[in-house]
Amino acid sequence: MAACRLLLFAFLALYSSFALASDPSSLQDFCVADPSGKVLVNGVTCKDPKMVEASDFSFSGLHLAGNVSNAVGSRVTAVTATQIPGLSTLGISLARIDWEPKGINPPHTHPRATEILTVIEGTIEVGFVTSNPENRLITKVLNKGDAFVFPVGLVHFQKNVGHRNAFAIAALSSQNPGVITIANAVLGSTPDIPSDILAKAFQLNLKVVKDLQSKF
Repeated sequence: MAACRLLLFAFLALYSSFALASDPSSLQDFCVADPSGKVLVNGVTCKDPKMVEASDFSFSGLHLAGNVSNAVGSRVTAVTATQIPGLSTLGISLARIDWEPKGINPPHTHPRATEILTVIEGTIEVGFVTSNPENRLITKVLNKGDAFVFPVGLVHFQKNVGHRNAFAIAALSSQNPGVITIANAVLGSTPDIPSDILAKAFQLNLKVVKDLQSKF
């Protein structure tokens, strides 16, 4: 009897772990975000279904190249529930990423989403780093038509290693995947992370750290 109870407990624990591993299923057809509402569901409130229109489920402009004239030489055009209200509660979004030659999408993470990136034009070097203690870099050069997955929460990057502008489309498993750009977060936080902490963490001279912080 004790063995049966233990087996039942193990089964329930395993079932619960699967149940908690993903977002709960929606209990209605959709929840179009209504920024004027006061009761929030996943950060927004639902628009009256009778007032929903086709425009709540559409976005135009992904055929347009982003302006890459900036310090990193890239531009991300995000399409989340902010741009398409009908994405609210559906657990999916996408983005267009443009790069100039040698442009990068600097190391960053998406705390709430796995990303799959498909190269539409160009040659892109991509990579992500596994978690501690291995911190293993997994990298590959992608060409037109190639796809690559960045697991949720892991630091990853892209670089245009071709001689012409490039762009890709990324799909993400959240209506609001979030972005934490490592350099901006660590060196450009408000207020600053104390310089002595960063100097010890990165094993750098304090003056070097302060100089790096000044750039953000």
